[in-house]
Amino acid sequence: MVTVIIAEKPTAARTIAKALAEKGLKENITEEGVKWYEFTKNNKKHLVVAAVGHLFTLKNTKKGQTYPIFDLDWVPTHLASKFGSFSKRYFETVEKVVVQGDDFIVATDYDTEGSVIGYNVLRFLCKKEDAKRMKFSTMTKEELLDSYENMSKHIDFGQVEAGLTRHYLDHMWGVSISRALISAIKTTGRRFQIISTGRVQGPTLHMLYKHEKKIKAFDPKPFWEVSGSVTIGKKDIEAEYEKDKLWDKKTAEDIIKKAKGKKAKVSDIKTKIIIQSAPKPYNTTSFLSDVYRYFGYSPQQAMSIAEALYQAGLISYPRTASEKLPKDINYKKIIINLGKQKQFEKESSSLLSKKELVPEEGKRVDAAHPAIYPTGEIPKKIGDLQRRVYDLVCRRFLACFGEKAKRESQRVSLDVNGNIFFIRGTRTLEAGWTELYGKYASREETILPNIKIGDVYQFFDVKILSKKTQPPARFSQGSVIKEMEERGLGTKATRAQILQTLYNRGYIIGRSIEVTELGEKLSETLEKNASDIISEKLTRHFEQECEDVNGGKIKRDQVIEEAKKTLVKICNEFKKRESKVGKLLTDAIIESQEKQNRLGTCPQCQGVLSIHKLWSTGNRFVGCTGFKKGCKFSAPLPRIGMITPTEKVCEECKSPIIQIGREGKRPFRTCVDIRCPTKKEWFDKSKIGQVSPANKEKESTETNTIKPSDKKSITLKTPDTKKLVKKKRATSKQG
Repeated sequence: MVTVIIAEKPTAARTIAKALAEKGLKENITEEGVKWYEFTKNNKKHLVVAAVGHLFTLKNTKKGQTYPIFDLDWVPTHLASKFGSFSKRYFETVEKVVVQGDDFIVATDYDTEGSVIGYNVLRFLCKKEDAKRMKFSTMTKEELLDSYENMSKHIDFGQVEAGLTRHYLDHMWGVSISRALISAIKTTGRRFQIISTGRVQGPTLHMLYKHEKKIKAFDPKPFWEVSGSVTIGKKDIEAEYEKDKLWDKKTAEDIIKKAKGKKAKVSDIKTKIIIQSAPKPYNTTSFLSDVYRYFGYSPQQAMSIAEALYQAGLISYPRTASEKLPKDINYKKIIINLGKQKQFEKESSSLLSKKELVPEEGKRVDAAHPAIYPTGEIPKKIGDLQRRVYDLVCRRFLACFGEKAKRESQRVSLDVNGNIFFIRGTRTLEAGWTELYGKYASREETILPNIKIGDVYQFFDVKILSKKTQPPARFSQGSVIKEMEERGLGTKATRAQILQTLYNRGYIIGRSIEVTELGEKLSETLEKNASDIISEKLTRHFEQECEDVNGGKIKRDQVIEEAKKTLVKICNEFKKRESKVGKLLTDAIIESQEKQNRLGTCPQCQGVLSIHKLWSTGNRFVGCTGFKKGCKFSAPLPRIGMITPTEKVCEECKSPIIQIGREGKRPFRTCVDIRCPTKKEWFDKSKIGQVSPANKEKESTETNTIKPSDKKSITLKTPDTKKLVKKKRATSKQG
């Protein structure tokens, strides 16, 4: 008997093999460089082989551009598109290894996606419909051994069916609606661009669009603030007028007149004690939100870091809705092991002195996995980004066991010639859990001197400030993930990718999320002409049905049939308005491209610099509107990546600074002039991979150094804009 264990990723396969092998672990490697493992356990030969995510994907079997599309079939990912070609060598390795097996164990991640990955390998490559199932939430040796010893006799068909349902829904929806949009644009014959949306992407974009409308429609109103200062002891303390906004300037001026040169008498002191409970353990949403808040890492980047920490056995599975920590993970053991790391030594000792370890927990649960927690394993070699996130997870876990924190808030009322002003103070009485949370629990301390009712102080520096009301705050990448969860858009595993897709398609930009003209027009057009496409209610309905499939309350075929009927109805209505939608979207594309292509002012002639693309070669370059008058300013641009103007200018060469975003990588910023002194190091072979500090933006989370791979995409020869435009006028389009 030969047992084959199917892992989800290469790192997982290695970790599982090392954990289970009693002795004599053999590492095999194919000619293509793919590793698989062999060992003997319980007198049985075991082979461990890895997929690389989804080895199979859905593909349309019916050619053409008609919609809706329901003819779908599972095919190897490397045959579906060039983007999946990397999976071919893993596919072939799995294919060769599994034929040796008599018995199969699925050891992919225990969620719907992992279950689909394992099931597809089983049925298409192993020619089996069922297998044993290992279930684990951490990749520590102890838990992997326990998972092996107590594996299920069958795969979780509820998860499999729910995962398959979601794949069919997403593919039918995404392909059908995207084909409809492209077909509409083609009716105009003016400007072509691939434009698309999805079952969850559409409602998410529309949510952001509606918020954008509120911001742009906001009518700021002027108001005035009045403040002054008092000296108490040796401390000058600012006092604010009792009303934070005065809508009449004359009222504010009258208060100033009455208060100038007067004494401030303490008329009242209100003290409030605030009890703050320890934080709840992290689930995926709160984790992604905090990683963005503290470090500025995008949700997709944060999830990638968390996945690496999980694969290294340092934290538990990061895709979970749970806010609970089960007792069987052995709190004490984890805290003891964390204490072996110097940075957690003090906190560990403090917690271990308690009689009982009881974590603060939230209400949310997840049938598959507990909240995110550190395993207690000591990191060996991890990068700076991973170390920061690991530190946050560890401190959050420790803080969950802390005592309540006690804070005191004071508000002192000052009577200044009949007008009331406030001074405020806050201080920590009992640090509690905040000491365990460290820098992530920093609180502002404003400790007031000893003050009594009746005390009199000189009131000075009375001033009036003119302000305007502010529009609603924009979503950050962290807060939008929380909002998606609250609205039931997407799942814990998909929200980060959905948000990144909206960025990649140019529908949204910025750290504080702003919807682009193209995103606005797409959402507005769909709202008026095909509102079901962006319906949150409809999306939530099908998300719930996927959950019901998982729970066995409804069959996959029923959900898919219902979705087909809904799509037919949506597409039939859309076809009636296809030309109208096409015109609106084409206008939006042209407007968006022209605005995005305008990079700024030419440093030589003050003309307008814009992006041009030679469609015959794919090369992009900066051209100036002043070329007809003899301006020769031009510069090459990277062939790939989304180019966004920043409205900033390089101090060295005075040319515009642009941001270049690349899928799967953090964006970097640079000026457009290839001859700028800051770029000297780009072409110094001894310093490849560095960028002069003079050319860096100080927003560290938005800036990357130029790597060799970036350098390769820059054409060193500066084109003659005038000649290029004349030569390619007939075939060149602005891109």
